[in-house]
Amino acid sequence: MIGIIGGSGLGEALGALPTGEAHRIDTPFGATSAPIVTTEIGGVPVALLARHGEGHLLNPSRVPYRANIFAMKKLGVTRILASGAVGSLREEIAPRSLVIPDQVVDRTFRRAGTFYEDLAVHVELASPFCPSLRRALLLAGPSADGGTYVCMEGPQFSTRAESELHRAWDAHLIGMTVMPEAKLAREAEICYALVALVTDHDCWRPRKADLDAHRLLEEIIGHLRAATENALGLIRRALPVVASGQGECGCQSALALAIWSDRAKIPREVRSKLAPLLGKYLD
Repeated sequence: MIGIIGGSGLGEALGALPTGEAHRIDTPFGATSAPIVTTEIGGVPVALLARHGEGHLLNPSRVPYRANIFAMKKLGVTRILASGAVGSLREEIAPRSLVIPDQVVDRTFRRAGTFYEDLAVHVELASPFCPSLRRALLLAGPSADGGTYVCMEGPQFSTRAESELHRAWDAHLIGMTVMPEAKLAREAEICYALVALVTDHDCWRPRKADLDAHRLLEEIIGHLRAATENALGLIRRALPVVASGQGECGCQSALALAIWSDRAKIPREVRSKLAPLLGKYLD
């Protein structure tokens, strides 16, 4: 099953909800952002989740990332295609572009970033996005290959000084949602890749003098709608390739060498709590 995480209205936009089933799944980390809807798109089983909840009420710091990924794992999801709005830190990455990033700088600080608070688990994250999923997305249609995504805490946007700093780091995109989502997917041994939807150039680029705040917002929303439509088309085209399981990666065995705790000393309640994630390594 392929998980798809995106904005509100994702299922309707993909034309998938009429035959869908909504799941409210209990997790040790609370409730998911919204019910997860399982259905099929072009014959491919998918699980759809609105990251910010119904009505987009959850800001990026309040998204229950651990519950979302844990619930996907319980449903049998093995791969996740995510989408998210970003600002561009490069002149050549224009609004309405789609980018498939390959690197992340995590600047979040208020979010729980691991499932494994009761034991020592260290997954390898040099390549934070699944290379196999990235290839499938790049083959599915026009999008930019690679780039570094800076994930800031938010919910405020960057200051001009921060935006210039991120550019000095040679980063390409700025957003608020890919972390810890990508880290948790790796901890859950789920392949994960992101389609980044460029809505604007970040504040490093002075806006036009004749563009007031209302017109600027209208412009950004227009870019987001166009990029979202393009991204959904890209995901639909990529699904058959993703479902075929072509390509090799280490995502689905990420825990094989990552558990550093003495397994004989891991408490029974911790084993039970984390069984969907760790069970095959602790039996």
